[in-house]
Amino acid sequence: MPQGENTERLLNDLIERIEVLTKVVSMQVAVDKSTTERARILKMAGLDNQSIADILNTSPATIRTLTSNLRGRRRQV
Repeated sequence: MPQGENTERLLNDLIERIEVLTKVVSMQVAVDKSTTERARILKMAGLDNQSIADILNTSPATIRTLTSNLRGRRRQV
């Protein structure tokens, strides 16, 4: 097997493992909080809407709405 294929397979394996770790840690974040609060915390941690939606078992559109509402509240305060 060529070296390039081994490197690519290793990188893909590492990416998958990092994604699993991200999901596990994210599921533990603010477990006693509402979906809105969890979405806000995960967004502040730098996760994108799709990743947050996957973790919280909802749609990216819902996450977009939740986080845009939070931005709007900050401006009003």
